[in-house]
Amino acid sequence: MDKAGSPAHRRPKAYQDNRFLESKDARALRILAEYLEPLYRFQRHNVQDTIVFMGSARLRSEEAARAALAEAERVGHGTDAAEMALRLSVYYEAARELARRLTLWSKKLDREERRFVVCTGGGPGIMEAANRGASEAKGINVGLTISIPDEEFDNPYISRELHFYFHYFFMRKFWFVYLAKAVVLFPGGYGTLDELFELLTLVQTRKTRKRMPIVLFGTEYWDEVIDFDALVKYGTVGPRDLDLFHRTDSVEEAYNIITKGLTENALGSPGPTL
Repeated sequence: MDKAGSPAHRRPKAYQDNRFLESKDARALRILAEYLEPLYRFQRHNVQDTIVFMGSARLRSEEAARAALAEAERVGHGTDAAEMALRLSVYYEAARELARRLTLWSKKLDREERRFVVCTGGGPGIMEAANRGASEAKGINVGLTISIPDEEFDNPYISRELHFYFHYFFMRKFWFVYLAKAVVLFPGGYGTLDELFELLTLVQTRKTRKRMPIVLFGTEYWDEVIDFDALVKYGTVGPRDLDLFHRTDSVEEAYNIITKGLTENALGSPGPTL
């Protein structure tokens, strides 16, 4: 029989004890890990600033949307939803093209450091589109995936070494904002709206000091879903608060707004700023 205190009876060290690490008492350590582990990887791969793409996980590529519509027409139901998905696929393709163009632009900056890397929430839809566009431009890109109890999905376009998985939404949001030097938001649901308003609040209250271009892509969608003019009418925001972002339907215009803003405000000062 092994004596007490021998290796067979020795308790694991605290940082090797999964039962403790997964307990409520170790929550602070888990939160800290979701700060330190991404920080380590970003520094290792010399990623200091990003262009963040946000938008719905439910949007499909034009190819996938057309195939879904053809199948709906074949079986005789679901055509309305399939037609809407095809209509919205224009945003998938726009995100893909914009991310591709911004990645090509950033690669021509002739800097040793990796500048203005495309970053998404790591999911399907708009996120997949942006990672895909960056990958097609042969650029590294970031995916900040959140663990949620939905069906599994695969976003194969994220650079493997920069694919992160988060438990805590607020730590994921921190990494979105901390490295961001520009943000473009495509049509999306609760998650996208949450991210939009938190971002606007940080800029409005100057909790982030960066001069950061914020682009809302898809004017019809945004004007219908959020009545910004009503917020001004009722006095809950000021008229100047509407100058915190730009609205457009043009990949060319979004590209120009973002590259101009980055050139004027961020090109000479790499690194995170809040």
